[in-house]
Amino acid sequence: MGIIGFGRIGRTTGRIGKALGMKIISYTRHPRAEDVKEAEFVDKLDDLFAQADVVVLHCPLFPETKEIINKKNIEKMKDGVIIINNSRGGLINEKDLAEALKSGKIYAAGLDVVATEPIGKGNPLLTAPNCIITPHISWAAKESRKRLLNIAVENVAAFVAGKAINIVNK
Repeated sequence: MGIIGFGRIGRTTGRIGKALGMKIISYTRHPRAEDVKEAEFVDKLDDLFAQADVVVLHCPLFPETKEIINKKNIEKMKDGVIIINNSRGGLINEKDLAEALKSGKIYAAGLDVVATEPIGKGNPLLTAPNCIITPHISWAAKESRKRLLNIAVENVAAFVAGKAINIVNK
């Protein structure tokens, strides 16, 4: 399993993959020293594409990651690769992915996000074979909702104590 983006969610995904017997490789902008026991890190994205049987996207959408899954990069992947994205829809060029699914280059795709939500009737992924699209609900597991509630309580308590945390408007 090749994980692009090895933050909190990427690490958790890696642990699950490891529990299923998968070798985990990752490409990430900020690898942490302690993560070397969780995954093998590659210096080049091309190395991840060449080695992975499953490519999982857990990176943010930045100009340099926009449509990171595109025709050029798909050509670098193994035949029959599986793509999973529950990060940001804009990470994938949907036309290129649909074509790769139709040709069989990509075996399957599991997508919790698409570039435009709600998905448009003309989206090429709607007719692509082996493409499962969920309505942006991967965060809805009981554990995720509990974690979000705990974060909200911690934020309020810290603010009341005059020590605000998780500030996003600095």
